[in-house]
Amino acid sequence: MELTNISTVRELLSRHGFSFSKGLGQNFIINPDICPKIAENGNAREGYGILEIGTGIGVLTKELAMRADRVAAVEIDKRLLPILDETLADFDNVTIINEDVMKCDLHRVIAEQFGGLRAAVCANLPYYITSPVIMLLLESRLPIDSITVMVQKEAAQRLCAKVGTRESGAITVGVNYYGTVRKLFDVSRGSFMPAPNVDSAVIRIDLNDEILLSDEDEKFFFSIVKSGFSQRRKTVANALSSLMSIPKERTYDALASLGLPATARIESLDMQQLIALSQELREKE
Repeated sequence: MELTNISTVRELLSRHGFSFSKGLGQNFIINPDICPKIAENGNAREGYGILEIGTGIGVLTKELAMRADRVAAVEIDKRLLPILDETLADFDNVTIINEDVMKCDLHRVIAEQFGGLRAAVCANLPYYITSPVIMLLLESRLPIDSITVMVQKEAAQRLCAKVGTRESGAITVGVNYYGTVRKLFDVSRGSFMPAPNVDSAVIRIDLNDEILLSDEDEKFFFSIVKSGFSQRRKTVANALSSLMSIPKERTYDALASLGLPATARIESLDMQQLIALSQELREKE
């Protein structure tokens, strides 16, 4: 069954009485070139188990299953289960988990499904949940090597921006704290059914082996980052005073010790400066 053929897809969905859910951000891939490229760039190969988030009708799932030893796909929409039973009938190395990824015990899934295998994530993420899912995967410190996902093009630009530039945001800092991110390729809106109003891009995050900060220092660091970026037009001192009740003089002293001006804004600080600032402020608590 050719799962990127529009006529085939329409017939399949009609036969199962399936209609697209806007609330779940469902846009199924119909460009036959996309999913093989995601799989090949996303560690889908011998010796790996691949965690997929959101299956659609199984277009990417199929490509992953052809290459990796195991695939575990978390899909929230139970209406897709009978469709997947049909489209993935030829594969005995795929497990579909009908759960909400934000509530699913992913450590358990990886341990049960991929015992002895290295693991990676590949997914075509719904736009509305891109940042929460990426941060969940990173903050959970899953035993995975990489995260290869398709996201809205604008989100990809922010995720791949250089920390310390105007294009960066809290999510940029988060991703760069846990790993190294790069854009792989763009995907036009016409590659989907139904076509969204924006273009997409595929990015890959390679996870760091080392842990940069202790749990408590890390928690404080991200509080600084989230507070600063939530009021990014303000100076760091004003933002932290407003949202974290950190006295401005304390922030001025910390900035000065790093050779930074009192008027510094969060978006102007690179990763090393952000970590150093949080450490300075933490020591002065």
